[in-house]
Amino acid sequence: MPLQNRVTPEGEIVADPARGLFMGNRGILHDGRKRLGVSRWKHKCWIICRISFRGRYRPVMTPNRYTELFFLDEAVAIAAGHRPCFECRRRDYHAWQAAWRAGNGGDSPPRAPAMDAILHGQRVERRTRRQRVWRSPIDTLPDGTFVLHENAPCLLHGSWLWPWSHTKYGRALAIPAAATVTVLTPPAAVGTLRGGYLPALHDSVRNVTR
Repeated sequence: MPLQNRVTPEGEIVADPARGLFMGNRGILHDGRKRLGVSRWKHKCWIICRISFRGRYRPVMTPNRYTELFFLDEAVAIAAGHRPCFECRRRDYHAWQAAWRAGNGGDSPPRAPAMDAILHGQRVERRTRRQRVWRSPIDTLPDGTFVLHENAPCLLHGSWLWPWSHTKYGRALAIPAAATVTVLTPPAAVGTLRGGYLPALHDSVRNVTR
């Protein structure tokens, strides 16, 4: 039976046998029987990590160690409110910093705690503790953003919408003209994408010609 450690673009942590391209961390969320409690985070530092790093290995959901979370790709992790890890993805972390500054403003590259605090305020509704969403004209959003289309999460990429699943993206859909959509990706993360950060995408996203 699959563990409850797969993350959706809507920030939910569910059980699914798919693994994905990236791992993440929000702290220790599981008990000694590898079951999640009610908490969906233990700190504001939500990171995106490599699946393998320097030969490190341990069983998933080791007692008293952080809960390994898994994403189809980096765009899903960003939509759920995560950002690149400084330790295992240092080059990507610095690219994220530079793009954050370019897309969100600031006189110097932001430090991780400042970015985490901003993201946390944008990704979680304080009262319901569910994902915070917002509205925007779709033609102002950069590639890599996740939106809801017909109540389903879709990736905006290459002038198309790509329906998400745990294993791959579905067939590309035409973007509705002049549409205002519900956006899942936090505003500061959208600014970072607009500032030039290029998330690693699953290979089911392909170039499409009209």
